[in-house]
Amino acid sequence: MDRSNEGAVNRSIAPGADFLQLDLGDAPPGGLADWLARRLRRAIADGRLPIGCRLPATRVLAAELRVSRGVVTEAYRRLTEDGHVAGRGRGGTVVVAAPVSVRPPIRTPPPAPATAGGVFTTEPGADVFDALRAVPARIDLSPGVPDLTAFPRTAWLRAERTVLAALTASDFGYGDPRGTPALRLAIAHWLARNRGIRAEPDEIVVVSGTTQALALLGRVLGDDGIREIAVEDPGSLGVRQHLRHTRLDTPPVPVDAEGIRVDALRARGAPAVLVTPAHQFPTGVVLGGRRRRELTRWAEAGGLVIEDDYDAEHRYDRPPVPALRSMLPERVAYVGSVSKLLAPALRTGWLIPPPAYRDALVEAKRYADLGNAALPQLVLAQLMESGAMERQLRLLRTRHRRRRDAMIDAIGARLPGAVVHGAAAGLHLMVTFDAGFADTDLAAAALALGVKAQPLSWHSQRRPHRPGLVLGYAARTATEIAEGVALLGDALRAVR
Repeated sequence: MDRSNEGAVNRSIAPGADFLQLDLGDAPPGGLADWLARRLRRAIADGRLPIGCRLPATRVLAAELRVSRGVVTEAYRRLTEDGHVAGRGRGGTVVVAAPVSVRPPIRTPPPAPATAGGVFTTEPGADVFDALRAVPARIDLSPGVPDLTAFPRTAWLRAERTVLAALTASDFGYGDPRGTPALRLAIAHWLARNRGIRAEPDEIVVVSGTTQALALLGRVLGDDGIREIAVEDPGSLGVRQHLRHTRLDTPPVPVDAEGIRVDALRARGAPAVLVTPAHQFPTGVVLGGRRRRELTRWAEAGGLVIEDDYDAEHRYDRPPVPALRSMLPERVAYVGSVSKLLAPALRTGWLIPPPAYRDALVEAKRYADLGNAALPQLVLAQLMESGAMERQLRLLRTRHRRRRDAMIDAIGARLPGAVVHGAAAGLHLMVTFDAGFADTDLAAAALALGVKAQPLSWHSQRRPHRPGLVLGYAARTATEIAEGVALLGDALRAVR
């Protein structure tokens, strides 16, 4: 008996399903099972239902199409007899083969992976860090990443359970674009304890990492007529790229052993400057007391300071350095994040703008994304207020110090003539060499041997400069560091 006519429906309603956008109005009169089987077979053939895909339960699909369950069962039976699907008990009905008579879909081949030498042959473009990450390597000494294996999974899960147990239904709705009150309060407490900053929760804007903070600042400052933000040189290539993406120029200001040269900043005439005073990237120097006073006077005369406090908590051989924001709140936009404390994957940071720009930045954040996801914010707040973050920081300091020492020892043994900079704090070292070769050639040679490192020239706008490398140690074991630096020594001999 042909059951394809079972479950006749009123076609003026034209029922359908989201699954494959099935519209019963397209079915011919009679033969519903034939029509459904053809549609399923076509979807399997063109790849919309790939091998391993589970079909909807017969009861569910029948209800959506408003037909009897027998129509769907019959269509599935025909596909089973054809060998295209198979029943897997509680696993449902699964696609196991595509029709051999149908030409397979044309798929665009993925782009060829970046080659070792190709990353360093041209001036770094906007995608240079993505390209470098895509190149396979045995040992990655790229800077800026903490020990991701140390992420406090148990503490995070505990905080997550605590938060979920206390949430009400309204907590799952839209919230304040500045961030949840709980996280802004926790950040205020954290900064007061660890960075000497006194800020009210209402002054803090939770952002999706430092990159979004820079994007929001760039947009708001551009609207205020600011067309350039001076940057330290050498200084972070990534920061320059994000500022330039907002159509801001980034004139370089030299850095020496005391930090940014304020006399050169003053001569440049830029209305704003971005600095990393607690641990300058990439040199590792600390902005000295005299320079801090000079920068303060420059800001009091009308300049705006953007303070990127990216890894100030990671220090080993020196006392803490107060944040500039604690000294001059009216003229400093303070930026921080948990990327170096927990993991970049959390995409959570904070921005404390000067009062003059606060409302505009909150508005920019509102129209950017209505605010960060609330649930991770609440978990992070619980983690910060419970003391788990301080415990995590103590753990990381001990582990990172050992890895830093391992890298310094390896450099001394394997890289003759190398000068190490910025060892007292942070997650990376800067290493410089005597002139005579291009550091991009050294980085390319190292990558060919299976070691990733960033050339210092990527982070320098002014020429000429001494060749060098920026080497991250926090995310690698002592054994990996020793092996990686040994391979850097082989690469160095090859390019000299």
